[in-house]
Amino acid sequence: MELGPRVRALRQRAGMTQVGLATELDISASYLNLIEHERRPLPARLLIKVARIFDLELDAFGVDDSAQTATDLTEVLADSLFERHEIGEAEILEFAGRSPGLGQAMLTLYAGYRDARESLESLASRVSQTQDMPGVEPWRLPSEEVSDFLQRNVNYFEALEAAATALWTQAELNSHDLYGALSRFTSRALGIDVRVTRSTSANRTVRVYDPAQHVLRLSEVLPPHSMAFQIAHQIGLLTQGEVLDRLASDARLTTPDSRALARVALANYFAGAVMMPYDRFVEAAQELRYDVDMLGRRFRASFEQVCHRLTTLRRPGREGVPFHFIRVDIAGNISKRFSASGIAIARFAGACPRWNLVNCFLTPGQIRVQLSQMPDGREYFCIARTVSRGESGFGSPPAVHAVCLGCEAEYASSLVYSDGVDLANRDAAVPVGVTCRLCDRMDCEQRAFPPLKRTLQIDENVRAQSFYASLK
Repeated sequence: MELGPRVRALRQRAGMTQVGLATELDISASYLNLIEHERRPLPARLLIKVARIFDLELDAFGVDDSAQTATDLTEVLADSLFERHEIGEAEILEFAGRSPGLGQAMLTLYAGYRDARESLESLASRVSQTQDMPGVEPWRLPSEEVSDFLQRNVNYFEALEAAATALWTQAELNSHDLYGALSRFTSRALGIDVRVTRSTSANRTVRVYDPAQHVLRLSEVLPPHSMAFQIAHQIGLLTQGEVLDRLASDARLTTPDSRALARVALANYFAGAVMMPYDRFVEAAQELRYDVDMLGRRFRASFEQVCHRLTTLRRPGREGVPFHFIRVDIAGNISKRFSASGIAIARFAGACPRWNLVNCFLTPGQIRVQLSQMPDGREYFCIARTVSRGESGFGSPPAVHAVCLGCEAEYASSLVYSDGVDLANRDAAVPVGVTCRLCDRMDCEQRAFPPLKRTLQIDENVRAQSFYASLK
Protein backbone atom coordinates (compact mmCIF):
# COMPACT_ATOMS: atom_id res chain seq x y z
CA MET A 1 0.00 0.00 0.00
CA GLU A 2 1.63 3.28 -1.09
CA LEU A 3 0.71 5.72 1.65
CA GLY A 4 3.28 8.33 0.66
CA PRO A 5 1.67 9.28 -2.67
CA ARG A 6 -1.72 9.37 -0.95
CA VAL A 7 -0.39 11.86 1.59
CA ARG A 8 1.00 13.97 -1.25
CA ALA A 9 -2.35 13.88 -3.04
CA LEU A 10 -4.17 15.00 0.13
CA ARG A 11 -1.67 17.82 0.65
CA GLN A 12 -1.91 19.07 -2.92
CA ARG A 13 -5.71 18.87 -2.89
CA ALA A 14 -5.72 21.04 0.23
CA GLY A 15 -3.33 23.55 -1.37
CA MET A 16 -0.60 22.97 1.24
CA THR A 17 3.13 23.12 0.62
CA GLN A 18 5.52 20.44 1.84
CA VAL A 19 6.93 22.95 4.31
CA GLY A 20 3.44 23.76 5.64
CA LEU A 21 2.45 20.11 6.14
CA ALA A 22 5.86 19.23 7.58
CA THR A 23 5.40 22.01 10.15
CA GLU A 24 1.98 20.61 11.09
CA LEU A 25 3.51 17.14 11.48
CA ASP A 26 6.51 18.47 13.38
CA ILE A 27 9.01 16.94 10.96
CA SER A 28 11.41 18.36 8.39
CA ALA A 29 10.29 19.10 4.85
CA SER A 30 13.03 16.83 3.52
CA TYR A 31 11.73 13.92 5.63
CA LEU A 32 8.19 14.53 4.34
CA ASN A 33 9.56 14.57 0.79
CA LEU A 34 11.11 11.13 1.36
CA ILE A 35 7.80 9.81 2.75
CA GLU A 36 5.80 11.17 -0.18
CA HIS A 37 8.16 9.47 -2.63
CA GLU A 38 8.05 6.14 -0.77
CA ARG A 39 11.68 6.37 0.31
CA ARG A 40 10.70 6.30 3.95
CA PRO A 41 7.73 4.51 5.57
CA LEU A 42 4.90 6.51 7.13
CA PRO A 43 4.97 5.76 10.89
CA ALA A 44 1.70 5.14 12.70
CA ARG A 45 2.04 8.32 14.78
CA LEU A 46 2.33 10.43 11.62
CA LEU A 47 -0.53 8.55 9.96
CA ILE A 48 -2.77 9.51 12.88
CA LYS A 49 -1.67 13.15 12.58
CA VAL A 50 -2.32 13.17 8.82
CA ALA A 51 -5.82 11.78 9.39
CA ARG A 52 -6.50 14.49 11.97
CA ILE A 53 -5.13 17.32 9.81
CA PHE A 54 -7.25 16.37 6.81
CA ASP A 55 -10.27 15.35 8.91
CA LEU A 56 -10.26 11.73 7.75
CA GLU A 57 -11.08 8.43 9.40
CA LEU A 58 -8.15 6.02 9.56
CA ASP A 59 -10.28 3.61 7.53
CA ALA A 60 -9.73 5.93 4.57
CA PHE A 61 -6.14 4.65 4.45
CA GLY A 62 -7.19 1.02 4.75
CA VAL A 63 -8.45 0.41 1.22
CA ASP A 64 -5.84 0.67 -1.51
CA ASP A 65 -7.25 0.78 -5.02
CA SER A 66 -3.92 1.29 -6.78
CA ALA A 67 -3.25 -2.43 -7.42
CA GLN A 68 -6.68 -2.96 -8.97
CA THR A 69 -6.33 0.27 -10.94
CA ALA A 70 -2.94 -0.91 -12.24
CA THR A 71 -4.46 -4.24 -13.29
CA ASP A 72 -7.34 -2.52 -15.07
CA LEU A 73 -4.97 -0.10 -16.80
CA THR A 74 -2.76 -2.98 -17.94
CA GLU A 75 -5.80 -4.62 -19.49
CA VAL A 76 -6.82 -1.36 -21.15
CA LEU A 77 -3.32 -0.84 -22.58
CA ALA A 78 -3.46 -4.35 -24.04
CA ASP A 79 -6.00 -3.04 -26.54
CA SER A 80 -4.63 -2.86 -30.10
CA LEU A 81 -5.41 0.86 -29.93
CA PHE A 82 -2.21 1.28 -27.84
CA GLU A 83 0.03 -1.27 -29.55
CA ARG A 84 2.40 1.43 -30.89
CA HIS A 85 3.09 2.68 -27.35
CA GLU A 86 5.61 0.72 -25.30
CA ILE A 87 4.45 1.11 -21.70
CA GLY A 88 6.05 -1.15 -19.10
CA GLU A 89 4.53 -2.74 -16.03
CA ALA A 90 6.65 -0.64 -13.66
CA GLU A 91 5.47 2.54 -15.37
CA ILE A 92 1.82 1.50 -15.00
CA LEU A 93 2.26 0.63 -11.31
CA GLU A 94 3.94 3.95 -10.60
CA PHE A 95 1.23 5.87 -12.45
CA ALA A 96 -1.59 4.06 -10.62
CA GLY A 97 0.05 4.61 -7.24
CA ARG A 98 0.94 8.26 -7.71
CA SER A 99 -2.09 9.44 -9.69
CA PRO A 100 -5.03 7.19 -8.73
CA GLY A 101 -7.62 9.79 -9.70
CA LEU A 102 -6.12 10.23 -13.15
CA GLY A 103 -5.93 6.45 -13.51
CA GLN A 104 -9.64 6.13 -12.78
CA ALA A 105 -10.35 8.93 -15.25
CA MET A 106 -8.44 7.04 -17.94
CA LEU A 107 -10.47 3.90 -17.21
CA THR A 108 -13.69 5.93 -17.50
CA LEU A 109 -12.50 7.38 -20.81
CA TYR A 110 -11.64 3.93 -22.15
CA ALA A 111 -15.01 2.54 -21.01
CA GLY A 112 -16.67 5.40 -22.91
CA TYR A 113 -14.62 4.53 -25.99
CA ARG A 114 -15.66 0.89 -25.71
CA ASP A 115 -19.30 1.87 -25.28
CA ALA A 116 -19.14 4.10 -28.34
CA ARG A 117 -17.51 1.34 -30.37
CA GLU A 118 -20.16 -1.15 -29.26
CA SER A 119 -22.89 1.31 -30.22
CA LEU A 120 -21.36 1.89 -33.65
CA GLU A 121 -21.06 -1.84 -34.26
CA SER A 122 -24.68 -2.32 -33.18
CA LEU A 123 -25.72 0.57 -35.42
CA ALA A 124 -23.85 -0.83 -38.40
CA SER A 125 -25.45 -4.22 -37.86
CA ARG A 126 -28.94 -2.74 -37.70
CA VAL A 127 -28.38 -0.56 -40.76
CA SER A 128 -27.37 -3.64 -42.72
CA GLN A 129 -30.60 -5.36 -41.71
CA THR A 130 -33.18 -2.62 -42.12
CA GLN A 131 -33.58 0.94 -43.36
CA ASP A 132 -36.46 1.66 -40.98
CA MET A 133 -34.53 2.09 -37.74
CA PRO A 134 -35.24 4.06 -34.57
CA GLY A 135 -32.51 5.98 -32.74
CA VAL A 136 -29.81 4.05 -30.97
CA GLU A 137 -29.61 4.45 -27.20
CA PRO A 138 -26.16 5.02 -25.67
CA TRP A 139 -24.62 1.81 -24.36
CA ARG A 140 -24.24 1.99 -20.59
CA LEU A 141 -22.92 -0.53 -18.12
CA PRO A 142 -24.28 0.28 -14.66
CA SER A 143 -23.29 -3.23 -13.60
CA GLU A 144 -19.62 -2.23 -13.89
CA GLU A 145 -20.14 0.79 -11.66
CA VAL A 146 -21.92 -1.35 -9.07
CA SER A 147 -19.15 -3.99 -9.16
CA ASP A 148 -16.61 -1.24 -8.50
CA PHE A 149 -18.82 0.14 -5.71
CA LEU A 150 -18.87 -3.25 -3.96
CA GLN A 151 -15.12 -3.63 -4.45
CA ARG A 152 -14.41 -0.21 -2.91
CA ASN A 153 -16.44 -1.18 0.14
CA VAL A 154 -14.75 -4.63 0.33
CA ASN A 155 -18.28 -6.04 -0.02
CA TYR A 156 -19.06 -5.26 3.61
CA PHE A 157 -21.80 -2.95 4.93
CA GLU A 158 -22.04 -2.80 8.71
CA ALA A 159 -25.33 -0.86 8.71
CA LEU A 160 -27.05 -3.67 6.81
CA GLU A 161 -25.44 -6.32 9.02
CA ALA A 162 -26.79 -4.56 12.12
CA ALA A 163 -30.26 -4.27 10.58
CA ALA A 164 -30.28 -7.98 9.68
CA THR A 165 -29.23 -8.93 13.20
CA ALA A 166 -31.98 -6.73 14.68
CA LEU A 167 -34.56 -8.37 12.42
CA TRP A 168 -33.79 -11.80 13.90
CA THR A 169 -34.86 -10.57 17.31
CA GLN A 170 -37.75 -8.42 16.10
CA ALA A 171 -39.23 -11.11 13.86
CA GLU A 172 -38.33 -14.08 16.11
CA LEU A 173 -36.64 -15.84 13.20
CA ASN A 174 -35.28 -19.37 13.15
CA SER A 175 -33.29 -21.24 10.51
CA HIS A 176 -35.64 -24.26 10.46
CA ASP A 177 -38.62 -22.26 9.17
CA LEU A 178 -37.19 -18.99 7.93
CA TYR A 179 -39.75 -18.65 5.16
CA GLY A 180 -42.66 -19.06 7.57
CA ALA A 181 -41.20 -16.70 10.17
CA LEU A 182 -40.49 -14.01 7.57
CA SER A 183 -43.98 -14.39 6.11
CA ARG A 184 -45.56 -13.95 9.52
CA PHE A 185 -43.41 -10.89 10.20
CA THR A 186 -44.36 -9.19 6.93
CA SER A 187 -48.03 -9.79 7.75
CA ARG A 188 -47.85 -8.74 11.40
CA ALA A 189 -45.40 -5.81 11.24
CA LEU A 190 -45.74 -4.54 7.67
CA GLY A 191 -49.30 -5.51 6.82
CA ILE A 192 -48.20 -7.42 3.73
CA ASP A 193 -49.79 -10.66 2.61
CA VAL A 194 -47.31 -13.15 1.07
CA ARG A 195 -48.87 -15.34 -1.61
CA VAL A 196 -47.40 -18.11 -3.74
CA THR A 197 -48.67 -17.80 -7.31
CA ARG A 198 -48.78 -20.21 -10.19
CA SER A 199 -46.20 -19.94 -12.93
CA THR A 200 -47.47 -19.69 -16.49
CA SER A 201 -45.87 -19.16 -19.89
CA ALA A 202 -47.20 -15.60 -19.78
CA ASN A 203 -45.92 -14.88 -16.28
CA ARG A 204 -42.33 -15.80 -15.49
CA THR A 205 -41.68 -13.24 -12.73
CA VAL A 206 -40.50 -14.71 -9.44
CA ARG A 207 -41.31 -11.78 -7.13
CA VAL A 208 -43.85 -8.98 -7.48
CA TYR A 209 -44.80 -6.55 -4.74
CA ASP A 210 -48.07 -4.63 -5.12
CA PRO A 211 -47.89 -1.63 -2.73
CA ALA A 212 -51.51 -0.66 -3.39
CA GLN A 213 -52.89 -4.02 -2.27
CA HIS A 214 -50.05 -4.78 0.18
CA VAL A 215 -49.45 -8.14 -1.46
CA LEU A 216 -46.11 -9.82 -2.15
CA ARG A 217 -46.42 -12.55 -4.78
CA LEU A 218 -43.76 -15.25 -5.11
CA SER A 219 -43.60 -17.76 -7.93
CA GLU A 220 -44.19 -21.42 -7.17
CA VAL A 221 -41.01 -22.30 -9.11
CA LEU A 222 -38.83 -20.86 -6.34
CA PRO A 223 -37.28 -23.36 -3.91
CA PRO A 224 -37.81 -22.62 -0.19
CA HIS A 225 -34.42 -20.92 0.27
CA SER A 226 -35.14 -18.59 -2.64
CA MET A 227 -38.59 -17.75 -1.30
CA ALA A 228 -37.06 -16.79 2.05
CA PHE A 229 -34.40 -14.74 0.25
CA GLN A 230 -37.01 -12.86 -1.80
CA ILE A 231 -39.10 -12.02 1.27
CA ALA A 232 -35.99 -10.77 3.09
CA HIS A 233 -35.06 -8.73 0.01
CA GLN A 234 -38.48 -7.04 0.00
CA ILE A 235 -38.27 -6.40 3.74
CA GLY A 236 -34.92 -4.72 3.11
CA LEU A 237 -36.41 -2.46 0.44
CA LEU A 238 -39.31 -1.49 2.70
CA THR A 239 -37.52 -1.05 6.03
CA GLN A 240 -34.00 0.00 5.04
CA GLY A 241 -34.81 2.55 2.36
CA GLU A 242 -32.89 5.36 4.05
CA VAL A 243 -29.78 3.21 4.46
CA LEU A 244 -29.99 1.97 0.86
CA ASP A 245 -30.37 5.52 -0.44
CA ARG A 246 -27.43 6.76 1.61
CA LEU A 247 -25.14 3.97 0.44
CA ALA A 248 -26.29 4.26 -3.18
CA SER A 249 -25.61 8.01 -3.20
CA ASP A 250 -21.93 7.22 -3.84
CA ALA A 251 -20.58 9.85 -6.25
CA ARG A 252 -19.09 7.20 -8.51
CA LEU A 253 -22.52 5.72 -9.22
CA THR A 254 -23.06 8.20 -12.01
CA THR A 255 -26.45 7.32 -13.47
CA PRO A 256 -29.96 6.62 -12.13
CA ASP A 257 -29.62 3.07 -13.48
CA SER A 258 -26.40 2.55 -11.52
CA ARG A 259 -27.95 3.82 -8.30
CA ALA A 260 -31.08 1.72 -8.82
CA LEU A 261 -28.98 -1.38 -9.47
CA ALA A 262 -26.88 -0.60 -6.39
CA ARG A 263 -30.05 -0.53 -4.28
CA VAL A 264 -30.97 -3.98 -5.60
CA ALA A 265 -27.47 -5.29 -4.85
CA LEU A 266 -27.62 -3.85 -1.34
CA ALA A 267 -31.08 -5.32 -0.71
CA ASN A 268 -29.65 -8.67 -1.83
CA TYR A 269 -26.81 -8.15 0.65
CA PHE A 270 -29.36 -7.54 3.41
CA ALA A 271 -31.27 -10.68 2.43
CA GLY A 272 -28.09 -12.77 2.56
CA ALA A 273 -27.26 -11.33 5.98
CA VAL A 274 -30.76 -12.24 7.21
CA MET A 275 -30.49 -15.82 5.96
CA MET A 276 -26.93 -16.23 7.28
CA PRO A 277 -26.44 -13.97 10.37
CA TYR A 278 -22.84 -12.77 10.60
CA ASP A 279 -21.67 -14.15 13.95
CA ARG A 280 -23.34 -17.54 13.59
CA PHE A 281 -22.26 -17.85 9.99
CA VAL A 282 -18.58 -16.98 10.48
CA GLU A 283 -18.39 -19.43 13.42
CA ALA A 284 -20.00 -22.16 11.33
CA ALA A 285 -17.71 -21.40 8.37
CA GLN A 286 -14.63 -21.83 10.53
CA GLU A 287 -16.03 -24.91 12.26
CA LEU A 288 -16.95 -26.60 8.96
CA ARG A 289 -13.75 -25.34 7.26
CA TYR A 290 -15.72 -23.43 4.65
CA ASP A 291 -17.58 -26.48 3.36
CA VAL A 292 -20.09 -24.72 1.10
CA ASP A 293 -22.53 -27.62 0.86
CA MET A 294 -22.61 -28.16 4.63
CA LEU A 295 -23.07 -24.45 5.25
CA GLY A 296 -25.92 -24.50 2.75
CA ARG A 297 -27.65 -27.29 4.64
CA ARG A 298 -27.17 -25.64 8.01
CA PHE A 299 -28.50 -22.26 6.89
CA ARG A 300 -31.00 -23.52 4.28
CA ALA A 301 -29.22 -21.65 1.48
CA SER A 302 -28.09 -22.44 -2.05
CA PHE A 303 -24.50 -23.03 -3.15
CA GLU A 304 -24.26 -19.60 -4.80
CA GLN A 305 -25.88 -17.82 -1.85
CA VAL A 306 -23.31 -19.33 0.52
CA CYS A 307 -20.43 -18.37 -1.79
CA HIS A 308 -21.73 -14.79 -1.94
CA ARG A 309 -22.02 -14.63 1.84
CA LEU A 310 -18.49 -15.93 2.35
CA THR A 311 -17.11 -12.93 0.45
CA THR A 312 -18.79 -10.52 2.91
CA LEU A 313 -17.05 -11.70 6.09
CA ARG A 314 -14.86 -8.60 6.42
CA ARG A 315 -15.91 -7.24 9.83
CA PRO A 316 -12.76 -5.81 11.50
CA GLY A 317 -11.52 -8.24 14.14
CA ARG A 318 -14.01 -10.90 13.02
CA GLU A 319 -12.89 -11.60 9.46
CA GLY A 320 -13.17 -14.83 7.54
CA VAL A 321 -10.85 -15.98 4.75
CA PRO A 322 -10.51 -13.19 2.13
CA PHE A 323 -12.15 -14.75 -0.92
CA HIS A 324 -12.66 -13.78 -4.50
CA PHE A 325 -15.87 -14.67 -6.31
CA ILE A 326 -16.56 -14.92 -10.03
CA ARG A 327 -19.60 -16.03 -11.99
CA VAL A 328 -19.53 -16.76 -15.72
CA ASP A 329 -21.91 -18.14 -18.29
CA ILE A 330 -21.04 -20.92 -20.71
CA ALA A 331 -19.79 -18.34 -23.24
CA GLY A 332 -17.25 -17.05 -20.73
CA ASN A 333 -18.99 -13.75 -19.99
CA ILE A 334 -18.26 -12.58 -16.45
CA SER A 335 -21.53 -11.46 -14.85
CA LYS A 336 -20.32 -11.09 -11.25
CA ARG A 337 -16.88 -10.47 -9.83
CA PHE A 338 -15.35 -9.48 -6.51
CA SER A 339 -11.81 -9.86 -5.23
CA ALA A 340 -10.73 -9.68 -1.60
CA SER A 341 -7.90 -12.12 -2.33
CA GLY A 342 -6.00 -9.74 -4.60
CA ILE A 343 -6.45 -11.84 -7.72
CA ALA A 344 -6.75 -9.88 -10.96
CA ILE A 345 -10.09 -10.38 -12.73
CA ALA A 346 -10.62 -9.29 -16.33
CA ARG A 347 -12.86 -6.27 -16.71
CA PHE A 348 -13.12 -6.01 -20.51
CA ALA A 349 -12.61 -9.64 -21.56
CA GLY A 350 -13.65 -13.19 -20.67
CA ALA A 351 -12.08 -15.61 -18.21
CA CYS A 352 -8.94 -17.61 -18.91
CA PRO A 353 -9.98 -21.06 -20.25
CA ARG A 354 -7.44 -22.76 -17.98
CA TRP A 355 -9.41 -21.80 -14.89
CA ASN A 356 -11.45 -24.55 -13.27
CA LEU A 357 -14.24 -21.97 -13.46
CA VAL A 358 -14.48 -22.68 -17.18
CA ASN A 359 -13.70 -26.39 -17.08
CA CYS A 360 -16.43 -27.17 -14.54
CA PHE A 361 -19.00 -26.88 -17.34
CA LEU A 362 -17.62 -30.28 -18.42
CA THR A 363 -18.73 -31.84 -15.11
CA PRO A 364 -22.03 -30.15 -14.17
CA GLY A 365 -22.85 -30.08 -10.48
CA GLN A 366 -19.43 -31.35 -9.37
CA ILE A 367 -16.94 -29.25 -7.40
CA ARG A 368 -13.60 -28.87 -9.14
CA VAL A 369 -10.54 -27.91 -7.11
CA GLN A 370 -7.53 -26.08 -8.52
CA LEU A 371 -4.21 -24.74 -7.29
CA SER A 372 -3.21 -22.08 -9.81
CA GLN A 373 -0.42 -19.60 -10.44
CA MET A 374 -0.92 -16.21 -12.05
CA PRO A 375 1.69 -14.60 -14.32
CA ASP A 376 2.89 -12.41 -11.41
CA GLY A 377 3.81 -15.57 -9.47
CA ARG A 378 1.00 -15.35 -6.89
CA GLU A 379 -0.75 -18.65 -6.21
CA TYR A 380 -4.42 -19.22 -5.50
CA PHE A 381 -6.60 -22.09 -4.37
CA CYS A 382 -10.06 -22.15 -5.95
CA ILE A 383 -13.17 -24.26 -6.09
CA ALA A 384 -15.72 -24.02 -8.89
CA ARG A 385 -19.08 -25.59 -9.65
CA THR A 386 -21.96 -25.07 -12.03
CA VAL A 387 -25.25 -23.71 -10.69
CA SER A 388 -28.60 -23.44 -12.41
CA ARG A 389 -31.63 -21.28 -11.89
CA GLY A 390 -34.96 -20.59 -13.54
CA GLU A 391 -36.26 -24.16 -13.73
CA SER A 392 -39.87 -23.79 -14.90
CA GLY A 393 -40.73 -27.23 -16.17
CA PHE A 394 -40.42 -28.95 -19.52
CA GLY A 395 -39.62 -26.63 -22.39
CA SER A 396 -38.04 -24.01 -20.11
CA PRO A 397 -34.38 -24.98 -19.69
CA PRO A 398 -32.60 -23.42 -16.70
CA ALA A 399 -29.85 -20.85 -17.07
CA VAL A 400 -26.53 -22.49 -16.20
CA HIS A 401 -23.60 -20.54 -14.77
CA ALA A 402 -20.33 -21.47 -13.13
CA VAL A 403 -19.27 -19.89 -9.85
CA CYS A 404 -15.75 -19.78 -8.48
CA LEU A 405 -14.71 -19.15 -4.88
CA GLY A 406 -11.01 -18.78 -4.20
CA CYS A 407 -8.31 -17.43 -1.92
CA GLU A 408 -4.56 -17.02 -1.80
CA ALA A 409 -2.77 -20.36 -1.45
CA GLU A 410 -1.59 -19.48 2.06
CA TYR A 411 -5.21 -19.72 3.28
CA ALA A 412 -5.94 -23.00 1.46
CA SER A 413 -5.37 -25.22 4.51
CA SER A 414 -8.35 -23.49 6.18
CA LEU A 415 -10.62 -25.00 3.52
CA VAL A 416 -11.84 -28.59 3.64
CA TYR A 417 -11.33 -28.79 -0.12
CA SER A 418 -7.54 -28.68 0.31
CA ASP A 419 -7.48 -32.05 2.09
CA GLY A 420 -5.44 -34.43 -0.05
CA VAL A 421 -3.94 -31.61 -2.13
CA ASP A 422 -0.17 -31.28 -1.92
CA LEU A 423 -0.06 -27.54 -1.34
CA ALA A 424 3.72 -27.63 -0.88
CA ASN A 425 4.19 -28.92 -4.43
CA ARG A 426 3.91 -25.63 -6.23
CA ASP A 427 5.00 -27.30 -9.49
CA ALA A 428 1.51 -28.76 -9.55
CA ALA A 429 -0.04 -25.27 -9.78
CA VAL A 430 -1.87 -24.73 -13.06
CA PRO A 431 -0.54 -21.70 -14.97
CA VAL A 432 -3.49 -19.32 -15.35
CA GLY A 433 -3.70 -15.83 -16.84
CA VAL A 434 -6.02 -12.86 -16.63
CA THR A 435 -6.55 -12.60 -20.38
CA CYS A 436 -4.50 -13.81 -23.34
CA ARG A 437 -3.30 -10.28 -24.12
CA LEU A 438 -1.87 -9.89 -20.61
CA CYS A 439 -0.35 -13.37 -20.31
CA ASP A 440 3.20 -14.03 -21.55
CA ARG A 441 2.99 -17.82 -21.37
CA MET A 442 3.67 -19.08 -24.89
CA ASP A 443 3.25 -22.81 -24.16
CA CYS A 444 -0.53 -22.52 -23.77
CA GLU A 445 -2.60 -24.57 -26.18
CA GLN A 446 -5.61 -22.40 -25.27
CA ARG A 447 -4.08 -19.11 -26.42
CA ALA A 448 -6.54 -17.17 -28.59
CA PHE A 449 -4.65 -13.87 -29.05
CA PRO A 450 -0.99 -12.83 -29.13
CA PRO A 451 0.38 -11.35 -25.90
CA LEU A 452 0.82 -7.61 -25.57
CA LYS A 453 4.60 -7.75 -25.13
CA ARG A 454 5.40 -9.93 -28.15
CA THR A 455 5.59 -8.90 -31.77
CA LEU A 456 3.59 -10.81 -34.35
CA GLN A 457 6.17 -12.59 -36.54
CA ILE A 458 4.66 -15.61 -38.22
CA ASP A 459 6.82 -18.43 -39.55
CA GLU A 460 4.67 -20.39 -41.98
CA ASN A 461 6.98 -23.40 -41.63
CA VAL A 462 6.47 -23.72 -37.88
CA ARG A 463 3.33 -24.83 -36.07
CA ALA A 464 3.55 -25.10 -32.29
CA GLN A 465 0.90 -25.83 -29.64
CA SER A 466 -0.95 -22.67 -30.60
CA PHE A 467 -0.86 -20.43 -33.65
CA TYR A 468 0.98 -17.75 -31.67
CA ALA A 469 3.56 -19.98 -29.99
CA SER A 470 6.21 -19.13 -32.62
CA LEU A 471 6.18 -15.40 -31.79
CA LYS A 472 9.50 -13.72 -31.11
